[in-house]
Amino acid sequence: MQIIGLDLGGTKCTVIKGADKGKPQQIARFPTTGPAETLEKIFAVVEKINPGDSPVFGISAGDPMDWKKGLLLGPPNMPGWDYVEIVREITDRFGGEAYLMNDANAGALAEWRYGAAKGYSNVVFCTHGTGMGAGLILDGRLYEGTNGSAGEIGHTRLSPDGPVGYGKHGSFEGWCSGGGIARYAQARAKELKGKVTFNPGKIEDITTKDVAEAAERGDKLAKEILAISGRYLGQGLGMIIDILNPEVIVLGSLYLRCGKFFEKTMREELKKEALPQSLKNCKIVPMGLGEEIGNFAAICVALYRKGLMH
Repeated sequence: MQIIGLDLGGTKCTVIKGADKGKPQQIARFPTTGPAETLEKIFAVVEKINPGDSPVFGISAGDPMDWKKGLLLGPPNMPGWDYVEIVREITDRFGGEAYLMNDANAGALAEWRYGAAKGYSNVVFCTHGTGMGAGLILDGRLYEGTNGSAGEIGHTRLSPDGPVGYGKHGSFEGWCSGGGIARYAQARAKELKGKVTFNPGKIEDITTKDVAEAAERGDKLAKEILAISGRYLGQGLGMIIDILNPEVIVLGSLYLRCGKFFEKTMREELKKEALPQSLKNCKIVPMGLGEEIGNFAAICVALYRKGLMH
């Protein structure tokens, strides 16, 4: 049985070959464009792998989707991928089986099997990157909800107003994602008529990376923006801790790269918001797989659906 992973992102697509032992092997990576062109590139790479008679494909991609029907329903970071029958496209071409899962759930499986959550039974993985979503491992099983949308923490509102994320002002994603932090930084820059050190030229071009780099240089406003995001991060995580009582919360790329600017205010808010005993029994850590999480995640989709994760 050949296991092959497909990690479909807004900017890049990766094809991964599963390994019997050790880490998955990345075979190819190329820009994500329209469905037809991208699928042709995937087909060409998979054919070179020689998938055999009964391959098993794990496909990780962004929501919205209908994972039971194998449909991508227009992920916002993948223009043109509306009602793409990705599972049927793959199995019609290569036979075998293919399974689709949203990237937050797949990331949770990867960190649980190989990364920072290994050995735990109650895990919350927060993507904490361009967007903010969560994958939930509860009592040693992935919890997906009625239609696979459990863990959409980014849509919860943390304040009556604030930066927009997931189509909602003041949402968890608005305050704590890369996209939301950038929008908040842009708003603050407009208030100051562009007189900020992290302005790359046009206010609308300011990114979270610009803010983080300015914070590293000691810029007061940049550090303040990230500290405010950290405060809302603590507020959101406090709700998760109170409701789910996890052993560990694994935070994604933003926390991995610039967690020191979130840490103080996040911890202060957690102490105010979370139940003390639940907080005491919950570790909050950066993801362990780093930039390779997408490779592991896609393979884990196949492993989990085949009952090969323990």
